[in-house]
This record gives sequence, structure tokens and C-alpha cells, in this order.
Amino acid sequence: MFIEKNNEIRSALFKQLERITDEQFNQKPEQDTWSPKEIMDHLVKMESTITSGIKQQLANPESPKAKKKPIQVSTLRIIKVKAPKYTVPTAEYKTKEEMKAALHQARMELLSVYQSTDKETLKNKSLKHPLFGQVPLIQWFPFVGLHEKRHGKQLEKTIEILKGHKK
Repeated sequence: MFIEKNNEIRSALFKQLERITDEQFNQKPEQDTWSPKEIMDHLVKMESTITSGIKQQLANPESPKAKKKPIQVSTLRIIKVKAPKYTVPTAEYKTKEEMKAALHQARMELLSVYQSTDKETLKNKSLKHPLFGQVPLIQWFPFVGLHEKRHGKQLEKTIEILKGHKK
């Protein structure tokens, strides 16, 4: 089930953060790249946006049914997708603990929606994705984990650069 998989991905993400200080967490490896904090901020904004979108579609009697999409390709970093404006991170300084708490809160809200909604309803309504088009609501829950896994790879590379192990 997606919950266990998403928890594994989140745990791996948090484990990577143990390797850096709060200062490194907020440091950009290069001008045009995100800091580890910005990666985490993007994940919080993305998960919150998805949760809001799901709630809107649950309340929308016109929400269309959609075919399952190949969301697994979301983890492939060769496929580039520009982050929607509302999910672009801020440069504001935050500690690792603050961002971990924000991510945890976003996850609790997402799980609350999942656990309080009939699964048939989640299969019969959809939310638009910039790349896949209409995606059944039921697929958005595992998508959150896949999206996080994608950025986990980005985080790993970013930390390596910050620690001076890679260029």
C-alpha cells in the first residue's frame, strides 16, 4: 500500500538531512539550484497543493472520471517539469526541524483526506496534472511519494555538492 512506501521514502529523505547542519541546509550549491531547505519547502507546498486539489475535486460534482496514468515515471529526473509558481520555494531561512515538522503536517492532512474518503469516490473523480492531464484522485496519494522520491535524488546530489564530494 502507498502509505508504507511513502513513509519509507520520507524516512530516507530525513536520514539524508542528518548529514548536514542547518547552515548547509539553507545553502544553495550553485546560484540557479535549490538549497536542501528549498527542496523541502517545495515538497511541503506540493503536498499541500495536492491535498487542496483533492478536496476541491471531492466537492466538485462535475469532477471527471479518468484513466490510470503511468505516474511511476515521476521519479525519472531526465523528464524535466518546471515547478508550478505556487510550489516554488522561498529563500527564507528555516531549520531542518521546522521543515520536517511542516512536511509531517502536510502528510497528516493528506492522510486525513484519504482515510475519510470512500475509495470508489477517489477512483471516480480526478485532478489535473501538468504532464499527465486528468489523474484519478486515488493515484495522487502514491504520486506524492513518487514526487518526493524524485526530489530525494536531487537532495542527495545537492548534499554531496555542499559537502564537497562532487561537482
